[in-house]
Amino acid sequence: MPVITPTFQEVTEAQMLPRLIRLGPNLYGASFTLMKLLPARYILRRAQERGALGPDTSIVETTSGTFGLALAMQAALMRRQLTLISDPAIDANLYRRLTDLGARVEICPEPDPVGGYQAVRLRRLAEVRAEQPDSFCPEQYTNPDNPASYQVVAEQLHTALGQVDCVIGPVGSGGSMCGTVRGLRERTPHTRAIGVDTHRSVLFGQPDGPRALRGLGNSLWPANLDHTVFDEVHWLSATEAYAATRRLHARHALFQGPTSGAAFLAAEWYARQHPDQVCVVMLPDEGYRYQATVYDDAWLAEHGHVLAELPKEPVDADSVDAVDGRWSRLEWRRRAYEDVPGVWAKSAGAPVAAAPSAGTGR
Repeated sequence: MPVITPTFQEVTEAQMLPRLIRLGPNLYGASFTLMKLLPARYILRRAQERGALGPDTSIVETTSGTFGLALAMQAALMRRQLTLISDPAIDANLYRRLTDLGARVEICPEPDPVGGYQAVRLRRLAEVRAEQPDSFCPEQYTNPDNPASYQVVAEQLHTALGQVDCVIGPVGSGGSMCGTVRGLRERTPHTRAIGVDTHRSVLFGQPDGPRALRGLGNSLWPANLDHTVFDEVHWLSATEAYAATRRLHARHALFQGPTSGAAFLAAEWYARQHPDQVCVVMLPDEGYRYQATVYDDAWLAEHGHVLAELPKEPVDADSVDAVDGRWSRLEWRRRAYEDVPGVWAKSAGAPVAAAPSAGTGR
């Protein structure tokens, strides 16, 4: 009998790549346990290799979602001190898990009139870094190691599926979609990219405003978001995304979060329209954080998110300012932000994420 030598991985390495699941004749889901493990692990390991993480260097970051959890998991494994600057959107269960992993979580209680919670969190982040000169900030919005980490996903998709004609996914920092699509286009330049956003997000040209749907969209423009990567953009409401999340679970037994549901709705429609194309939808995280919200009928009813029937197709728009509160679609055509009609001027006040600083401190 041959001797089998077992191999072992850290939990972050073991869970960072997606499972590929067939969702239709030409549609595949890249289903992540926690997508942000991939950039968190890659960024911290690269920083350590470059010497940006010295023996006593602490880690600080601003986040209210899954990137914070991924950092906390990796920081615990690396025995590193971690400080997270967040806001009231962070739920109690996530807060408990972060602190149990050893992270110090600081909540900014009030939003800025322009830039919302993200602007005030960035200011507080700068203050904390001034207090901790030997610190490293992963800066997921600006650090090029964020999109670079998704090269391995592009390799996985190409190896498993060969030619990938279209990738559909939610957009927040810009890392996952820009990094994965760039990697695929090194092999298949025609590969299309469909970004999924939500209304009142500045990412693809709408003015900033309150958003019920968390995990995608943004109140600032991340440097890692390369608009010229995208062929189309879809905007979905929270209600539509929640209903699509439940459909994904009911039809395919995939228990994912609402950003996955939003991407799935757009991907399901696109794949039907293009039966000759191989399509992949990015499904970022599992649904356990949303059991008391998206997966609770009483919560949906209480918050006005009951939808009798999902729309069968998006409403086509010819400019960003024509996009209303429904599921809408715009041909972006790999254009720069300023070249797309109807976009909100960046000079109107939403903050642009600052470029990453070199070294261990500021």
